[in-house]
Amino acid sequence: MRRNILVATGTAGLLAVVTPALSTAAPSGDDSITPSQQTALDLGFQVAPKEENAASLTAKANPNPYLANLPSLTDANYFAWNKLMHAKAEQRADSKRLAANRREALGSGRSRVSAKAVLTPFVHDEEEPDGTAGSNDSHADAEPITQFGTAAAKMPAVRILGSLAPPPASTPRTVTTTEDQGSIPLATPTAITAAGGSTVTNSVLGDGPHGPAPAGDGTNDFDFYAVEVGAGLTLTANTEGSATTTDTILVVYAADGTPVAADDDSGTGLLSSVSYKPEAPGTYYVMVGGYALDPLPADPTDSGSGAGGADTGNYRVSIASAKLDADYYSVRLRPGDTIGSTGTGAATGLTVRTPSGEERVGGVGTDASFLYPPTSPLPGGGNTAIAYVAEEAGWYSVQVSGGTGAYDVLVEGYRPGTQGDRGRRQTVLLDFAPGRVNTGTWGGPGQRNVSPFAAFVPQWGIARADARKVENRIVNQVRRNIQAELSGTNPTVNVDVLNARTNPELIGQENVSRIYIAGTIAETGISTIGIAQYIDPGNFGHQDEAIVLLDVLSAAAGPASSLNTYMNATSDRIGFVSAAVANVTAHEIGHTIGNYHTDNADEIHNMMDSGGANFGQNLYGVGPDNLGGTADDENIEFVTDTYSPAEGFTGLENTENVSSWAYAGR
Repeated sequence: MRRNILVATGTAGLLAVVTPALSTAAPSGDDSITPSQQTALDLGFQVAPKEENAASLTAKANPNPYLANLPSLTDANYFAWNKLMHAKAEQRADSKRLAANRREALGSGRSRVSAKAVLTPFVHDEEEPDGTAGSNDSHADAEPITQFGTAAAKMPAVRILGSLAPPPASTPRTVTTTEDQGSIPLATPTAITAAGGSTVTNSVLGDGPHGPAPAGDGTNDFDFYAVEVGAGLTLTANTEGSATTTDTILVVYAADGTPVAADDDSGTGLLSSVSYKPEAPGTYYVMVGGYALDPLPADPTDSGSGAGGADTGNYRVSIASAKLDADYYSVRLRPGDTIGSTGTGAATGLTVRTPSGEERVGGVGTDASFLYPPTSPLPGGGNTAIAYVAEEAGWYSVQVSGGTGAYDVLVEGYRPGTQGDRGRRQTVLLDFAPGRVNTGTWGGPGQRNVSPFAAFVPQWGIARADARKVENRIVNQVRRNIQAELSGTNPTVNVDVLNARTNPELIGQENVSRIYIAGTIAETGISTIGIAQYIDPGNFGHQDEAIVLLDVLSAAAGPASSLNTYMNATSDRIGFVSAAVANVTAHEIGHTIGNYHTDNADEIHNMMDSGGANFGQNLYGVGPDNLGGTADDENIEFVTDTYSPAEGFTGLENTENVSSWAYAGR
């Protein structure tokens, strides 16, 4: 991967600069990502080496990809970060439970909502008899919990106790395999029919004609299995029971070769587990493969189309098609209500649906609650944790899915943090010349000197004398991004965006978030374009910090992440650089007020699109002419988009709604 950075001189605050090369065309993505790797990213796989040791997660080598805007997703070690975040989430949940127990022991349980309250939930027992299914198995038939709510007469925390019924009994059929079974046309039949059934197979990755040399050609051994899935049934597959050293992946393909579901590492350790309920019955294909940096076949109908380098070894795969129980509960929410939910026991999956039934956020084994600020009351821990900010008034459903047996699901609701402290107006302070920054806030090495924004302006072909002009435009554009453009969704948006240069007295004050726009990777020890301190649904922390680094943005033309790649002699350099840097800044602010990354590979250009590809169109606002600072540039905004697949959440994230309620004034 090519990366250009500025080189700091021996004098603090000074920087060696070069005149940027001019560009006439812009790359659309990260040129280190292959098409099959992009498909893997779209399915939620990481394409970076897996480092299991938490000690390897340094800001220099592996900044947290949930918080960071990375130049390339080939650097994103989701595997190790997910393990660490799950462990930290459990520690946070234990502390929250301890606080609740102490409050209960003192006899001061709270039934009214407050940002700092420790809520005592009431218990709702599932009405559907244990071991049965059918009465609350859809959004339309969701079981109402009428006592829940954030209004004065309601209770904002509920503990749902229920159970998921087992699927119909089925004796697994043992299937034997013969190579080559590395494509859809060569798939091994499982004999599972439209009526359902199950199989178990013990086989080997790497023993076929495309396994490692010298026995194979080294393009990767894939094992495909054909499964008939009937109407209303769910296809499941897992590699539990495999050799613990075999790092498996699972992909479900439709008959036309379209991948429709996938998993890596949702099972024990390096093992995998996937579940898919198709909209239409038919034949589907389960592929078992080994993890690799480029793990998928380029063509699932060609067994020799892999890229090589995949893990090999013995594996055991269990495949089934059956009707699975899922329980739905409905709760009434108001616009801006911020709910958090966790599940234990058989509840490994949680999903929130809007009153119309549209999936808004879902997770299976996903828990990013470690990234909430200490002041956030939202719950975490357990098998899965999700958070959601309501967009409209009405009855929403919480879907519980997963295994078989008893579960315990917690749902808590709060008004957004700004409304929990009436009369407070939050300030976002942009600091272009901080001098010294504590990089430990984002996992860096501690206090470091960073070069001011003005030192980078010549790198974009702009006179340093115009640095203040560019700063002022950035402040105005960020103000537009998080104030004016959000007021249409929520007219009570109440936030100031100011320059620290003219408002130094605000530094370190209560209700002031500080965003640094200065420095380099070498100076901070953080390998990123930008990084936020927290992801805070509901905005319960009001003094978060983020930093936008400028070396990647001002590198010589070529990389998709450099602004210089998108400028030539016809470009309005001041206009383009101001807008692009403002968008990168608003992206980091978006994390601090509760937004996660969205999909950077779809057609929607969203302020919260993840890094790694398509910077020009997705975040910098480059138009169809592939040049910045021209008439067709796009105004990037917070909009509704799918979650970034690699981060584990499913559904649609309305980042405009999340942001507008974060700054709600009343």
